[in-house]
Amino acid sequence: MKLSVNDIDVHVHIWNEQAVETIVMLHGFTGSVSTWGKIADLLPKTYRIIAIDLIGHGLTDAPEDVSNYSMEEQITLLHETFKQLNLSTYTLLGYSMGGRVALSYAATYPSQIEQLILESASPGLKTEDERQARRLSDEELANKIMQNGVQSFVEKWENISLFESQKKLPKEVQAEIRQERLAQCEIGLANSLRGMGTGSQRSLWTKLTEIDIPVTLITGTLDQKFYNIAQEMKKLLPNAKHVVVHEVGHAIHVENPTTFATIVKDVINK
Repeated sequence: MKLSVNDIDVHVHIWNEQAVETIVMLHGFTGSVSTWGKIADLLPKTYRIIAIDLIGHGLTDAPEDVSNYSMEEQITLLHETFKQLNLSTYTLLGYSMGGRVALSYAATYPSQIEQLILESASPGLKTEDERQARRLSDEELANKIMQNGVQSFVEKWENISLFESQKKLPKEVQAEIRQERLAQCEIGLANSLRGMGTGSQRSLWTKLTEIDIPVTLITGTLDQKFYNIAQEMKKLLPNAKHVVVHEVGHAIHVENPTTFATIVKDVINK
């Protein structure tokens, strides 16, 4: 379904609409609500699962004005979406870019979140020098997407080292991931990089000590970079645990959906 929120059409998909326990799921860059289909099937029907296409992705609007894509704007958009959905308390789960959004949201509006589940996520970059370098590389990538189109970008993106472990997945699963990426639009991806890329968002490293809701960090053993980030985050978060899944990389929910769903279930049941 689509909700009109602050003049932007936001696409929301809900599984098990009548269930009481709610999990809100936020996808990563180049993703959409469809990334959560297998997880929704593996979780008990007693959970209402609400997946949202973030701005510029999936079936949510992709405005041309880059100011709509800042992390602050995305958080406001989510907050108003949650109000329209009459959400009172819920578990918030985010993967990669969606994890950065979920963490930013929790730092701003913690009161209704029962717990936070962050899959291969980070609080951003620590220094202004790192952020500046990242903004430049994201701008370069955004320009290439606009010039050469989504297909050319996807052919390169699916071959970066972060997704190396996905090459082991069955061909039909790889095809599904590819299709989801190819369904995106140029302006949405480009502006997402420019507006809420890791270089553009404010760093949340200094805010972690203030986030006292329960946080579960999930990473794969084949993704050393995000394993290390999660270890650092765990030291700063007052109420966090780090779950490590063997033989998977960045996208645990895609590479081992059964284990991922079990972790989510365990977190909620506790």
